[in-house]
Amino acid sequence: MTGAGSWSLSESDYRRISGYLTELLRESDARCAMVVDRTGQLLATVGEALSFDPTVFASLTAADFSANDELAKMIGEPEFASLFHQGEKESMYLADVGRRLILVVLFDQRTTVGLVRLRVKQTVQDLSQLLSEMFGRPLHGQSESQEGGLLEGAEDEIDKLFDD
Repeated sequence: MTGAGSWSLSESDYRRISGYLTELLRESDARCAMVVDRTGQLLATVGEALSFDPTVFASLTAADFSANDELAKMIGEPEFASLFHQGEKESMYLADVGRRLILVVLFDQRTTVGLVRLRVKQTVQDLSQLLSEMFGRPLHGQSESQEGGLLEGAEDEIDKLFDD
């Protein structure tokens, strides 16, 4: 499990994530959707304004998902791919995205958990594809040629030191 500190999110990536979340809300009639990394960092949120601190919520969401991963292991499951918390008026659905992100959907009685769950599947696929693309390109500040050859450059420098 890797947090956002080891990868970079471009402006284009952010726009794509926001677009996926906006489409999810439109198709499911949910109130709000957000993407949180597994360390608790809020990456994107769309929909209705929240009445609470989204940064704190993101941290608690990641902690909730981690705790449920441990519960899954205790009962013999490798993980829970999704979680559903139902309240009297408000509910939330959380879905794992590539063991790196958590998709969070907040909804009320305007929709059903079944519709949210159905629409989340496509969004998870879209976000998973984006993650694959993100991890397939070099980190910010690294050229294509540097990506696999960091140690090769270090070896050349060491060789130069001993050649003198």
